[in-house]
Amino acid sequence: MIRWGGISFSFHPLFVLVMLTSVFTGHFLELLALFAIVFVHELGHVAAARLFGLSVVSVQLLPFGGVAVIEEHGDLSSSREIVIALAGPLQNLLLIMISTTFHVMGLWDGAFFFYFIQCNLLIALFNLLPILPLDGGKLVQAVCAMCLPYHTTLVWTLRISLVFSSLMVLYAMMPLLLGKGGPQLNLLMIGGFLLYSNYTDYRNIPYRFLRFLMGREAAFTRHLLQGSLAYPIIAEHSKPLDQILRLLRREKYHFVYIMNSRGKIFSVIPEQRIISSYLRGDPGG
Repeated sequence: MIRWGGISFSFHPLFVLVMLTSVFTGHFLELLALFAIVFVHELGHVAAARLFGLSVVSVQLLPFGGVAVIEEHGDLSSSREIVIALAGPLQNLLLIMISTTFHVMGLWDGAFFFYFIQCNLLIALFNLLPILPLDGGKLVQAVCAMCLPYHTTLVWTLRISLVFSSLMVLYAMMPLLLGKGGPQLNLLMIGGFLLYSNYTDYRNIPYRFLRFLMGREAAFTRHLLQGSLAYPIIAEHSKPLDQILRLLRREKYHFVYIMNSRGKIFSVIPEQRIISSYLRGDPGG
């Protein structure tokens, strides 16, 4: 583990495995280049997060990128999340532009130059796949959160991630399935890691949603300061609290209009009151 700038940088076991493989196969220089590219990629996320005043607790480096743990208290909007997610691939684009400039000036040539370009392209494009926790998955989640309830966003973005990570594992196994050789081990390891990670997160959706609810007080304060209009939710009196809360959107503050059996509104309740009742274990509010 490396601590720099108040952030803990660590290597995922998958990265360590790739390191050991590179030593035995004589590709240690390529590994150093990969490490530098991944490190700069993650620094892009860190810089963007700090630009918005967010605290980055730790970064875990993977062969294809990393996972940055950002300490936020319900104040990370979708637009900010999009900027933070794009900041990583943009660093790869910047590295490509700088190295290409050196190449045009005659300062860098040969096979390693083309490897460096290819590696940056692969990492940038791979990270834009719609799989969590890749940047592309975070982009999809941020865009969905703009127009869908947050619980629905969690469910469908993780389902999309499961489908695409499964396809990655299948693609890695294709040579073996078609009798054309062994599986693509590196891609199989990465796909397997993403599949397991998303399967675990999918099972933990209730806990992630509970964390979202516990952070809604900060969202209320933000919307109050901005003077945002409340977004209405209409619900029947008999509707369970958890079903009402699943209609909350991350980008909105809500008033819940309670309707009686005759279809008339008889009560208007702010969302924090319903959240408070739910957290106390009162199913009827």
